[in-house]
Amino acid sequence: MRTVSMEHQVYAFSDRMAPAIWSSPGERLLFEAQDAFGGQVRTSSDTLPGLDFSRINPATGPVGIEGAACGDTLIVRIEAIELADEGAIVTGPGLGVLADEMKRHVAKILPVRERFVWFDDLKLPVQPMIGVIGVATSDRTYPTGTAHCHGGNMDTKEIGPGATVYFPVAQSGGLLALGDVHAVMGDGEVCVSACEVDAEVTVHVDLIKGRQPSWPILEVGQSVYILVSLPTIQEALEEATRQATKLLQIARCLSYEEACMLASLAVDLRVSQLVDPNKTAKARIPAAVLGAPISELL
Repeated sequence: MRTVSMEHQVYAFSDRMAPAIWSSPGERLLFEAQDAFGGQVRTSSDTLPGLDFSRINPATGPVGIEGAACGDTLIVRIEAIELADEGAIVTGPGLGVLADEMKRHVAKILPVRERFVWFDDLKLPVQPMIGVIGVATSDRTYPTGTAHCHGGNMDTKEIGPGATVYFPVAQSGGLLALGDVHAVMGDGEVCVSACEVDAEVTVHVDLIKGRQPSWPILEVGQSVYILVSLPTIQEALEEATRQATKLLQIARCLSYEEACMLASLAVDLRVSQLVDPNKTAKARIPAAVLGAPISELL
């Protein structure tokens, strides 16, 4: 297993990314991931106005995957996430879903121990997840704080150990980078951050040649999620519905109208995050309804 050091960091996904290292399909990689604040929030006095925003949302990488070409799919299986023993969360005026109601900037240090995140005397079970994970884009630059069809800051809490994410490859090598690990986060990430924490992330990478999804697709347990990130949550929900309907149409050999009816019966529309420049929606499809693995349906 190769280690991707924290010294290799990017702050944007673009069509001009250069690999920090190369890997082979079938290889396991360990990413050293720094927290979303770039290590700047260590006490309750380290509120957002005092931070260097050029260091926000670092993603470790990128890793070039040998043989990956435009039109392929990069498969990333999340095997393990090892968390540091302390995380942090911030909020303040202009931040999050209730931006206009926040009166002051606040930072809070959250101990992470014995598989719990401690919020004062309340303990929440850890649910390790990757907030930022993606590949090089086709034709423009997205800061690591923004998500789109390349992935990026999707802040989807199901992207954790045991999950597999399928990314459309737009550039030679794919160029995988990840960071912004959370020890726990609720759907929406409503205050603008979660329990932001340093971590070591172990993944397994592979390829599907000559076929790819339009948006990242996530498999975990008995569920498949289509992840869509667009400027408004309404746009994201509509596109996620469209993509789920198309996938059902292919999987079940249905007309578009029949597939839309099946989506109304079986697909759950959910929100990943509401606080980044592009909002992320997820359409959950039971794997049994699709009846075939994603690798066969692309």
